[in-house]
Amino acid sequence: MPPAEQLHNAPEFTVSELSQSLKRTVEDTYGHVRVRGEISGFRGAHSSGHCYFALKDESAKIEAVIWKGVHGRMRFKPQEGLEVIATGKLTTYPGSSKYQIVIEALEPAGIGALMALMEERKKKLAAEGLFDEARKQLLPWLPEVIGVVTSPTGAVIRDILHRLEDRFPRRVLVWPVKVQGEGSAEQVAAAIRGFNALPEGGRIPRPDVLIVARGGGSLEDLWSFNEEIVVRAAAESMIPLISAVGHETDITLIDFVADKRAPTPTAAAEMAVPVRSELFVEVADLGRRTRAYWQRAQESRRSELRAAARALPGAGDLLAIPRQRLDSAGASLPRCLKANTHAHFRRFTAASSKLTLRVLHGQISQADHRLTVCGERLGLSARSLLRRRRDRFAGLEVRLRASKLSNAQAQRNAIARQRERTHRLSERASRALVTLLQRLEARVENSGKLLSALSYRSVLARGFALVRDEAGHPVHAADAIGPNARLEIEFADGRVAATADADRPPPAAKRTPAPTKPTAADAKPAPKRVAKPVDQGSLF
Repeated sequence: MPPAEQLHNAPEFTVSELSQSLKRTVEDTYGHVRVRGEISGFRGAHSSGHCYFALKDESAKIEAVIWKGVHGRMRFKPQEGLEVIATGKLTTYPGSSKYQIVIEALEPAGIGALMALMEERKKKLAAEGLFDEARKQLLPWLPEVIGVVTSPTGAVIRDILHRLEDRFPRRVLVWPVKVQGEGSAEQVAAAIRGFNALPEGGRIPRPDVLIVARGGGSLEDLWSFNEEIVVRAAAESMIPLISAVGHETDITLIDFVADKRAPTPTAAAEMAVPVRSELFVEVADLGRRTRAYWQRAQESRRSELRAAARALPGAGDLLAIPRQRLDSAGASLPRCLKANTHAHFRRFTAASSKLTLRVLHGQISQADHRLTVCGERLGLSARSLLRRRRDRFAGLEVRLRASKLSNAQAQRNAIARQRERTHRLSERASRALVTLLQRLEARVENSGKLLSALSYRSVLARGFALVRDEAGHPVHAADAIGPNARLEIEFADGRVAATADADRPPPAAKRTPAPTKPTAADAKPAPKRVAKPVDQGSLF
């Protein structure tokens, strides 16, 4: 029989059932697998945060997906063209009838991939200028506090402390971090930024130099110091930083951005501080040299002073000529005083001969003439000034009169415009008032109609009546009316007083029923309730 006829009685599957069956088969058979391949079609994280790409080799390709939470925790991020080893769960995607791997861990396939990634990251950071020599700082000659970023349990911190103790003991602050594995890069970057965030003069002293240290290891072990977050934190550090990661042959990206690279952690400690014993020897040598130089200088100055003293003449020889000059001046002083007195007397006599009455009268007449001339000139100037002021005031009067007329005309025009505008506004206000009154009248009329339509009097006009008790309250039920109760019945055309029947039994008080079941003889028919008209709603 043909295969189609043999499966004629086989059970039918829906597409969803078949897809789910295949999904369970693939997941149960393979579960978690490790796949090696090259990343293809990776364009970064999707807008949802998930990553979609493919792993391929020479002859096959498999779709891959990394969920958002897993991608955020990954130390090694996927990149286009890298050969990687992916660990994850094999499953199917029913929406497109294909199988895929949900990656939970990702690592590079071999040293070559890591080196390629490192070179690419190095070019990117170098293009940003993070490796420029101009950005590097000078190390302090003798730091007071040294900050160390390393593991607290390794041999590195012991080597650094031992070397500092031998050379020059300094205060050391250790920031414990993980130096390899997941989360180590974030801890190292946080430690560098934490040391830089310490305030000057705070309770915890701010280091003068930082040492980022780790022992030797493979490229995978040292990969945390190639992460971009660590490199950027080292570049942003305002404290001089020494990189001491691995051995001398180990190269990491933090070595290029650090202010100084040490081949080993011990060498970093040697770079941080000088040797105290050598400083003692150097200071002692400088002291000896300073004292010897001072002694030689004093001896030289003493010899120069003796030579200068021998070359100087005696005090009598130095004062002989000034003494002779003083004696000559003392001898000629009386004669010079008499000559000076005669000269001043002759000058006073000549001046007194010129002071006569004729000269004084001449000077007075000249001063009088000058005063007369100045008075005439002052009068002329005053009359000229008054004339100019009068002409100016006349011009101002003409201009003021013209300005007054033009201002009055402008005010008249403004008043006319305002009068016309007031007339227009009054007309508009009258029209608006009429319109408003019409609208209010229409609203009042509509409200009256609505009130009439909703009033209970329209119900009374259809033949109904309203019953009130003595207090004027409406009565809603017959049980509320006692015997001989005074009532008031309102009809559409008036009100009528009425009295309830005297033989009507009073309304029974509400009592709690006994727990025993009443007998048939004790049972009484329930009072009939007056049914309200079906088409009449509550009036109150």
